[in-house]
Amino acid sequence: MSHKRNKLKVVARKSPLSLVQVEEIFGSDPSLPYELIQLDSFGDKHKNISLMDPAIAGDFFTRELDDYLLEGKADMAVHSAKDLPYPLTVGLELYSLTEAKEKSDSLVSKDNLSLDELPQGARVGTSSLNRKKELLNLRPDLTVVSIRGTIGERISQVDNGYIDALIVATCALQRLGLEDRIARVLPFGTHALQGNLAIVGRKGNAELKAVFMLSDVRRNYGKVALVGFGPGNADLLTIAGDKALQNADIIFHDDLIDIAFLDKYNAQKVYAGKRRRHHSRRQDEINELVYQAAVSGKNVVRLKGGDPMIFAHGREEIDYLQSRFVEVAVIPGISSGIALAAYTHIPLTHRGVASSVSFVTGHGGCNARIPNTDTLVYYMAGAKMTDIAQKLILAGRSEDAPVALVYNVSMPDQKTIFSTLGELRFSLIKYPTPILLVVGDVVAFENGKACQNVLITGTSSEEYKGTEHFVHTPLISVRKLSKNSLNSLLEKGIASYDWIIFTSRYGVRFFFEILDEMNFDIRALTAVKIGSVGKVTTAELKKNRLYPDVESLTESAGGLVNYFKENQMRGLEILLPRSDKGLKILSDELQALGNQVTDVPVYENSVNTKAEKVELSDFQKIIFSSPSGVEAFRLLYGELPEGIQLIAKGNTTENKIKESLNSK
Repeated sequence: MSHKRNKLKVVARKSPLSLVQVEEIFGSDPSLPYELIQLDSFGDKHKNISLMDPAIAGDFFTRELDDYLLEGKADMAVHSAKDLPYPLTVGLELYSLTEAKEKSDSLVSKDNLSLDELPQGARVGTSSLNRKKELLNLRPDLTVVSIRGTIGERISQVDNGYIDALIVATCALQRLGLEDRIARVLPFGTHALQGNLAIVGRKGNAELKAVFMLSDVRRNYGKVALVGFGPGNADLLTIAGDKALQNADIIFHDDLIDIAFLDKYNAQKVYAGKRRRHHSRRQDEINELVYQAAVSGKNVVRLKGGDPMIFAHGREEIDYLQSRFVEVAVIPGISSGIALAAYTHIPLTHRGVASSVSFVTGHGGCNARIPNTDTLVYYMAGAKMTDIAQKLILAGRSEDAPVALVYNVSMPDQKTIFSTLGELRFSLIKYPTPILLVVGDVVAFENGKACQNVLITGTSSEEYKGTEHFVHTPLISVRKLSKNSLNSLLEKGIASYDWIIFTSRYGVRFFFEILDEMNFDIRALTAVKIGSVGKVTTAELKKNRLYPDVESLTESAGGLVNYFKENQMRGLEILLPRSDKGLKILSDELQALGNQVTDVPVYENSVNTKAEKVELSDFQKIIFSSPSGVEAFRLLYGELPEGIQLIAKGNTTENKIKESLNSK
């Protein structure tokens, strides 16, 4: 730049540290003329506001300086880089980011005591939440005090005894010639931009930007590309993604990437996968690894399954890098929710059937908001599919609504299981992730074509007749108990009970068979209320011309308990006809509410020793009607199979399946 040019108008804060920083910038070229404009920023004017307040705006220390630049009153501003807002104020850009000579924090203390030497309860001043956290991690007994002011004003609070010690950036003390006040350099993690100076000006001033180009450390940074690999099939990687991988020095790849495919690229490969309950690294650790690789000069690819911006932390990584002035590009990938439509032939929208589709993360389960769209595609749904189905039904979706569960979309072992929301409500699938769940009428285009073979393990197959390709191999035998206590209850007055609750069709069937054998006049039960655990039990009651006063909405004992809770029903006499092996969860819960419950076994179930094993790989679904059926299955087959939808009839059976899956 010519020495004859007009002086640069440089704006900076009035603090001694800020003025020294301006001198540092221009010290490398004393011949560069400039005129200094000193301002008090909003943060300087309002020292009563704690910097630990998370509501503080990003331009707390730059607002007035930014206005001077935008209004043309100044050509450039000099800041501590860590004070810059993210993103920068519209109309401004970073001309240069200088090298940081020192990034550590130091302790300034009375009598130069180290952190370990400070007495218990000592008052330590800081203006940073991060420094407070770091400090208390090492010395939780200390008292942290929020302080404000210039470096000199803060140190004076140590000297006058208001605080015992102070945490301050080492570079600030060095720039002000106060190295002698450093008691110890602290082993703290610090802000990524601590120690860097930032030169900011109006966008588009290429000539002025070029003046400071040589001092810009970003010239030595590598670039980062967030690349979508697609759903898993390497053939779906885009040309742009392949080019980025070829140019990469280091690749941080996810769990769903075929590592063998990456062998053809010369870059260093670093695994950074995150699966449910099995994270190789925390997200903040991944962010930092990518950042450090970029500032070391490496071209980095952050390779993600699917698309980087769909349920993939893409924006978090962009913000982490761009707020530290690392250049980031995003290369899209084919999201698995889109690939699903192609590989299953299930259209996500279709004229006259579905005009809208939503992509939803399954991690939220019951807490996730339900979009009001025709088609729902749930990512990462495997662990929460029963919760999702339950919530959708409660929100008004039909139990008969068709659903598809798709495993490993686009891969050779892709598998699709068709079901309904009603079945899914008590279903489990022993499968590694990823599983996607599609809900909506569009599923019907394919599920009618699929041959869904169903294995029924309970004692009855009536409800599946004519609707599925099923094989019925009952694993338990049910028979009426010849010895039961109903006779003695008759003598005491069975009609005196307030409620009779039935938890299975067999409880109904054998209860009334026993009463019939005793010539009991059913009209004596007129005043007794009847409870049913679900539709199948209700259907059996209707055969006896009885209609329940309440039927569980959840097809489980839990639904009946909730009914009694919500209606504050206590002090009641309740009769519970059940199996000899029936779980006492319902009676225990009802008694806990303040009721008197009489358990009466009216039938017994036992393992069907004549049941023959079938080839499980021929089936897409297995139906379990009771916890004892699950136990009988394990006796016959050893363990519950992988890749087959396990459908439970009720919550207690579902819990038994979960228990069996977790016991391996």
